[in-house]
Amino acid sequence: MRANHEVAQVLRQHWTEVEHHPQINRWQLRTLSALKRCRTAHLGGHVDACTDCGTTRISYNSCRNRHCPKCQGKNREEWISKREAELLPVPYFHVVFTLPDTLNQLAMYQPKAVYDSLFEAAWQTVRCFAKDPKHLGARAGMIAILHTWGQTLSLHPHLHCIVPGGGLTKHQKWKTAKTQGKYLFPVKAMSKVFRAKYVKALKARIIPEKELINELFQKAWVVYAKRPFGHPKAVLEYLGRYTHKVAISNHRILDIGPKQTTFSYKDYRQGAKKLEMSLDNLEFIRRFSMHILPKGLVRIRHFGILGSSAKHLTIPLIHRELGIPIPDPEPRILESYNPRYCPCCKKESMVSIQRLPKRGPPKAVFSSVATQF
Repeated sequence: MRANHEVAQVLRQHWTEVEHHPQINRWQLRTLSALKRCRTAHLGGHVDACTDCGTTRISYNSCRNRHCPKCQGKNREEWISKREAELLPVPYFHVVFTLPDTLNQLAMYQPKAVYDSLFEAAWQTVRCFAKDPKHLGARAGMIAILHTWGQTLSLHPHLHCIVPGGGLTKHQKWKTAKTQGKYLFPVKAMSKVFRAKYVKALKARIIPEKELINELFQKAWVVYAKRPFGHPKAVLEYLGRYTHKVAISNHRILDIGPKQTTFSYKDYRQGAKKLEMSLDNLEFIRRFSMHILPKGLVRIRHFGILGSSAKHLTIPLIHRELGIPIPDPEPRILESYNPRYCPCCKKESMVSIQRLPKRGPPKAVFSSVATQF
């Protein structure tokens, strides 16, 4: 279902001011420009016509940017489809590693160092507890997904991690986590180790001020481990919600006025109560821009026995250990949109008759029935 309002609308409405905004850098501006032009004549497209009833339709190209609210559906489904064959028949835990707001200012000016350190510290923490015989005594694995936003578009860097409830011993035997995979590691102890690992990782990348380090050690850091998923398939449902999210979806935008943008959000301090917030349009854009990741930064990473260099060996090995064959992946519908479907005669009879350059379609085409998708 098409959203009534879009982030792109706010950008087009205030683009001149956005281009000269002192808190939006060149890389962010380049990304915002792609979002502004997504599925418009600026990116070109093609003209389709129905061979049965003669209906014509203009389809404009997508920007395919990973921060675009309109371009993530297909990418998400394709990624999940690939992960389905890698699911282990074991309990999985959802672990969240959150950075304190003390690091927010540094994250705005040194985002790569802050976020790379977050990935490293989270994995080193899980790995440290997993290899300890008191907790597990085995090699663990982890899939980590970076989110940088809160519900009100504030800066709130955290990792959503999927951790199998067990690991491989040095003899390549599968070892299940405590209480038959119902308990992972003590989160209070993990929080302290995570803090120390993070400071060490950050110091390896930049030279932070001593005052910042002292303040970080005075803070209580948060690691949260949810109960294990009921079934490995539930992991896929979870991943579908988190992997390709952007800072705000178009469906959450309720109104775009000349001066303010109004959107919905959930207040988890009030039991996920749904509320509304209005921001000045440029402030809305500035907050959205804070969540544009640095060029080349990978926001979904695999570690340990689920790492890209190891999983082709470890996944079949674990299945053999547990005596459970790897299931054939179920077919998934990767895209609900059918480009051959005619909206007029309801038949699959649309064919492409003209390719449109990036400067947009000729005037003659505009007289036809035009629909963006």
